[in-house]
Amino acid sequence: MDDRQIEILVNSFWPMLEAGIRFTIPLAIFSFIIGLILAVLTALARLSGVKILDFIARFYIWIIRGTPLIVQLAIIFYGLPTIGIELDPFPAALIGFSLSVGAYGSEIVRAAIQSIHKGQWEAAYSLGMTRGQALRRIILPQAARVSLPPLSNSFISLVKDTSLAGTVTYVELFRKSEEIVATTYEYLLVYSEAAVIYLVFTSILSFFQNKLEKRLGRSSAD
Repeated sequence: MDDRQIEILVNSFWPMLEAGIRFTIPLAIFSFIIGLILAVLTALARLSGVKILDFIARFYIWIIRGTPLIVQLAIIFYGLPTIGIELDPFPAALIGFSLSVGAYGSEIVRAAIQSIHKGQWEAAYSLGMTRGQALRRIILPQAARVSLPPLSNSFISLVKDTSLAGTVTYVELFRKSEEIVATTYEYLLVYSEAAVIYLVFTSILSFFQNKLEKRLGRSSAD
């Protein structure tokens, strides 16, 4: 590695790290929160027994899981303006990622709810609770613990998937690396540096995920 490459490495580190902290992580967090709300609502619709709600939920999951995320982002950002709906890069990316999290997360939440023994429902009913009260007070708290590991993995994957936001001109970490490459032509060097920053982010998140799972495991054992 020559002096020029070292200089590029040093000078590009902070702009990419800043883009990751200021844009990548917030996009992932907000998308996950909104997506998680969608996931719970969609899972409940699937389990409601109401045919129209079940159909809508299944159709939504079918569309989102059956098409590439990059295509969905392109439709939202580049396609919707043709019918008069124009979105800035951040809301376009937020909508795309939230819909994706909601579709995939709903199956995790639904499976978690169904994994709770039916005796828990019966015990809640015997205490005079309605279905809604049983779900809110008894079932969902237990389902949340069951779904934590796969949902945590989904969030970590989402952090990496935000690199696709560059396709809608949102200047997150990977988009910033592309801008740097366009002026330095050091493809391997800069992209490798971006990969290392992503790796640091996901490693930190994995560390906290493991800590949280162990804490919940201890509390459930108690």
